[in-house]
Amino acid sequence: MALHVISAHRMRTAALCLGTLTALAACGDTASLVPTAGMGATPTLPLPQSGLIPTVKIAPAIGWPAGASPTAMAGLSVTPLARGLDHPRWVYVLPNGDVLVAESNAPPKPEDGKGIKGWVMKMVMARAGAGVPSANRITLLRGLDSAGQAETRTVFLENLNSPFGMALVGSDLYIANADALVKVPYQTGQTRISAAPVKVLDLPGGPINHHWTKNVIASPDGSKLYVTVGSNSNVAERGMEAEAGRAAIWEVEVKTGAHRVFANGLRNPNGMGWAPGTGALWTVVNERDEIGSDLVPDYLTSVKDGGFYGWPYSYYGQNVDVRAKPPQPELVAKAISPDYALGSHVAPLGMAFSQGAALPPALASGVFVGEHGSWNRKPLSGYKVVFVPFADGKPAGLPVDVLTGFVNADGKAQGRPVGVAMDARGALLVADDVGNAVWRVAGTAAR
Repeated sequence: MALHVISAHRMRTAALCLGTLTALAACGDTASLVPTAGMGATPTLPLPQSGLIPTVKIAPAIGWPAGASPTAMAGLSVTPLARGLDHPRWVYVLPNGDVLVAESNAPPKPEDGKGIKGWVMKMVMARAGAGVPSANRITLLRGLDSAGQAETRTVFLENLNSPFGMALVGSDLYIANADALVKVPYQTGQTRISAAPVKVLDLPGGPINHHWTKNVIASPDGSKLYVTVGSNSNVAERGMEAEAGRAAIWEVEVKTGAHRVFANGLRNPNGMGWAPGTGALWTVVNERDEIGSDLVPDYLTSVKDGGFYGWPYSYYGQNVDVRAKPPQPELVAKAISPDYALGSHVAPLGMAFSQGAALPPALASGVFVGEHGSWNRKPLSGYKVVFVPFADGKPAGLPVDVLTGFVNADGKAQGRPVGVAMDARGALLVADDVGNAVWRVAGTAAR
């Protein structure tokens, strides 16, 4: 009888949650601009739309049917480097060609998601595939068989805390956990590390840790590390005290661990990379929500030392967000406009500069971006991997679809792309945290 009562209660709760999400889906605004209007160097920025109930539109996560895969653009083929992973979020390629995969999800965040709005957002994220426990490990994939799949798979490192970014400097592998930057010793060819991670420095975490994903890359000479730390809210509604050190990219000295804020006002930066030729640091950033389906475009930008990029007081340069209290006109006056808009609410996470000649010439110069997909836009946006062509060190032209088909004809998410990286043979790797796979995208001529 007790089990029957519990089961009935869960069924009623599930029905209530589904009903709430269905009702919310009918609320909010619908985009009035074509998606390309919010892309490029000079995106269209309409007037903000606000209301008591935000726009909620998600693609419920279902995973891939047996044997199915994303659709690659003409001239490319896609194969599963590995399937059956546990929420793979990030990929990193070691110098010997081994591929590290961070299998990870959000850590416990007891203070994030309180209240009616927080409860609704938890339901939304769970339905979108983000409600599973974190595996807290890194898996190693080695080799490539005749079918384009990894020849071996081993558990490389366990018992981490929602790991995300990884970077090798000399014989130290750095891992960005949700609350700290740690390192472990690494020798070329190792397939498993048993050494306990050593903390390099604490990163903003705590009981809220709203944007928990932390990425890390090394400078080209290996002397510094750059770490992304997202904001603790949408638009500082918890107060700026909760945002200390957040919405920023940190610079860390490898030898001493000394660190400083390299740039801030970046709501939720994730992927980073060094531009070939210029050597400039670039990042992709998730912008703010809840002011309309057409605002605010997420973006790709070069990052200036000491630069301020607006959050929370303004967006896309000096467009004031009246929700940020108290206003800071002196900071708004300093806000840097990003280089390139990717579209509203596409949720860019991974980025990688193209390299080598394994892909078609049209993809030889530019940036691949993994767009995780929207929840605050009608109709959906993102849910694909795009390529932003570069010329003379800057974006040139609209994004090109490279990998699509993550959302099926019924509007359900078979997969969601996250991290992207170039492998040792010049192919593109894509972590898919709903499809539980890492996809390998190569030129058909090479295959």
